[in-house]
Amino acid sequence: MDIKEIAKQMVAPKKGILAADESNNTAEKRLASINMESTEDNRRAYRELFLGMEGIENQLSGVILYDETIRQTMSDGTPFTKHLQNIGVMPGIKVDMGVQELPNFPGEHYTAGLDGLRARLKEYYDLGARFTKWRCVINIGENLPTEAAIHTNAHGMAMYAALVQEAGMVPMVEPEVILQGSHTIEQSYDVTTRTLKVLFELLTHFRVDLAGVILKTSMVISGSECAEQASAEQVAEMTMKCLKEAVPAECGGIVFLSGGQSAEQATENLNAINQAAEDAPWQLTFSYARALQGPSLKIWGGEPSNIPAAREKFLERLEANSDAREGTLTGSNDREHRSTENGVNENVTA
Repeated sequence: MDIKEIAKQMVAPKKGILAADESNNTAEKRLASINMESTEDNRRAYRELFLGMEGIENQLSGVILYDETIRQTMSDGTPFTKHLQNIGVMPGIKVDMGVQELPNFPGEHYTAGLDGLRARLKEYYDLGARFTKWRCVINIGENLPTEAAIHTNAHGMAMYAALVQEAGMVPMVEPEVILQGSHTIEQSYDVTTRTLKVLFELLTHFRVDLAGVILKTSMVISGSECAEQASAEQVAEMTMKCLKEAVPAECGGIVFLSGGQSAEQATENLNAINQAAEDAPWQLTFSYARALQGPSLKIWGGEPSNIPAAREKFLERLEANSDAREGTLTGSNDREHRSTENGVNENVTA
């Protein structure tokens, strides 16, 4: 299968991508929130809670894995990658090595991981991965971001994307504009648009086939500490304006990160964006982590007896986001919304 066909399958109708690529350090924090020790067996159990659930292929086209997970087996001895392939869900892999402080630029970062990447990509391909993810972070603040930070991160991401396509896989590029801050939605629009324009300029310079690229992007949204929080309709309007200005039509597809929104908010905004995207040249879907897994993690609590209820909650979030991906979400077809109306919704960040 060529990269264009892989990209097309990644953004298939009614489906999204689960970001299950938490590092071991992040997984430790997740498990600590339910008073569970972060051993390899417990991390496997946490991942199997979601990946081993029957029927996820109805709402998921792919799953982003972490280096440990792509090498792990499920409790029955089946490798996670083999299990996903068997049910028609594409395995992907996070390949960056995390963010580092950008020298001479306080408050800004670059992403490490280019050294040795070509060899690692070959190994991941052999382990079953068919797409990859690379994330950078862009902070909004006083005189931030700088052009240096935007260009440094775009340059690294373009080099990464070229290497991934050389290895026969689809690169997912994730320039995350951080939600934390007092910035307005207008500032978010400006920074996100500038960042995406530079990114696609450098992807083109590096001769990356844009039809074989998936953009994982932030929604254009008010900062978490902004006094005036934009409505879902405003988020949709500004997000679509940004994408149409900055993203070439030939891009293989766009998936949104939830980036600190509550599970419900991320779904509501996704729905509004797709309702406003009738003439968009790309498929627009989700690639969430905590916005899908967070509510289930609380229910599970590390107890085997709670697995059915935790998986039921996970299914609710998958179904709601599948509807939102089509722009057809209503209060009556989102069981999470119905729970909210009954006063029992948890505000879980994503």
